[in-house]
Amino acid sequence: MAVLLTSADIDRAIKRISHEIIEHNQGVSNLVLIGIPTRGSFLAQRIAAFIREFESEIPVGSLDITLHRDDLRMRPPKPLLPTQLPVGGIEGKNVVLVDDVLFSGRTIRAALDAIGELGRPKSVQLAVLVDRGHRQLPIRADFVGKNIPTALNEKVKVNLNEIDSEDSVELIK
Repeated sequence: MAVLLTSADIDRAIKRISHEIIEHNQGVSNLVLIGIPTRGSFLAQRIAAFIREFESEIPVGSLDITLHRDDLRMRPPKPLLPTQLPVGGIEGKNVVLVDDVLFSGRTIRAALDAIGELGRPKSVQLAVLVDRGHRQLPIRADFVGKNIPTALNEKVKVNLNEIDSEDSVELIK
């Protein structure tokens, strides 16, 4: 196991992603963040807190994608996590989906399907802490904390203070 990102690295990545989101969207009006549970929701909250320091309050929600996954038959059932729409919903908004690791792209595909059931946003952008490559679908992140090339047999583990009592990103071989 190797530590790829320390707590300070994660903090810098979140700040950089936050600035890029503000710049790309020319501010935060009409912008909402939606985190994909579990760690994506915490990252969305952190990004919103950082943006609040420079701009203004930004609505944040979370999106349960469980029933939209294409691997439901291959995994044991998990309890559904509540979808919490941001204040004002997503209709006509610029939505930034937030997740911890982008790998095959299947989680994001499921998230796009789930968003389609909630409304029609003006645009959907993707922010991830780590992009490890190996895409199986034509999906790419708009905002990336760190690109980390990996082998298929390796795993990337994101630890966040809110649930893991530490901030780090580890490569497990």
